[in-house]
Amino acid sequence: MCLNHSVAKPINSYTHPLNLDQVNELREILEHENFEFKTKEYTIFSARKDHLNISVYQKGPKVLIQGKKTEEFVRFTLEPRILGEAKLGYEEELNPEMFEPHFGIDESGKGDFFGPLVIAGAYTDKNLTRSLLDEGIADSKKITDTRIKKLSKIIRDSPGIEHEIIIIGPKKYNELYSKIGNLNKLLAWGHATCIERLCEKRPDCERALSDQFARSSVLTSSLGERGKNIEIQQRTKAESDIAVATASILARDAFVTWIDKATEQFGFPIPKGASNKVQETGEKLVAQHGTQILQEVSKTHFKTAKNWL
Repeated sequence: MCLNHSVAKPINSYTHPLNLDQVNELREILEHENFEFKTKEYTIFSARKDHLNISVYQKGPKVLIQGKKTEEFVRFTLEPRILGEAKLGYEEELNPEMFEPHFGIDESGKGDFFGPLVIAGAYTDKNLTRSLLDEGIADSKKITDTRIKKLSKIIRDSPGIEHEIIIIGPKKYNELYSKIGNLNKLLAWGHATCIERLCEKRPDCERALSDQFARSSVLTSSLGERGKNIEIQQRTKAESDIAVATASILARDAFVTWIDKATEQFGFPIPKGASNKVQETGEKLVAQHGTQILQEVSKTHFKTAKNWL
């Protein structure tokens, strides 16, 4: 499946954060309109009626609306009765910069003990941004890993969306960190490398946007000749920008794929994040393969690694 740039597709997926009062208001509306409620993992509630599925997830909380009647529900119920604002279809007026040609850069895995650091970038313009919005592209942290895989394939298979994915595996990550000694500088190196490779593909692009992780000078000083003429922008919550959200999906998909392969290789789950399960898995890996395995599968500067190194 590829994005179609010439025909405006109906919106069949939409997500938006809610506060607890809005969650309760939405539940009352759905009950009144005779939606069928069902139990669904990680949700506060999930409901269905006709060609419409509505799930409110605990994380956020946020609502995910899917189905043929998504756009109708958002325009005539969610926005006027719950959100009190009209955004759908007005994104270009509300955020014109997002529709201008630019690169979006984001990363995945920097807070995870196991797995790589992945930095991805994507190019978007007006037509691509509109198509990506229609596909339901949003910050990867707001989307399940299963849906991320589907969206990542759509992005990668679509002409016009130049993209770059840099996977810094644990072994290489640990080598670089031992030389650089600072996560922000390592991130800046990865972001700069990604931007430079994108500049080769789209030398006409004049701007790159990423989340704020360090002073802009840290990133600009890492850029080589190819990236010297591009305007670098950093801002908090940059994932609200579609180019950055697209990059976040590509990065998350690559990270999750690595974790899935490692799980298959070792024969037991390799957890994401830095929870108690990570500690237990580390104990198991070290017991079976020795402490040297940590260089191959984890970020050894994390405090967790000090239990064995």
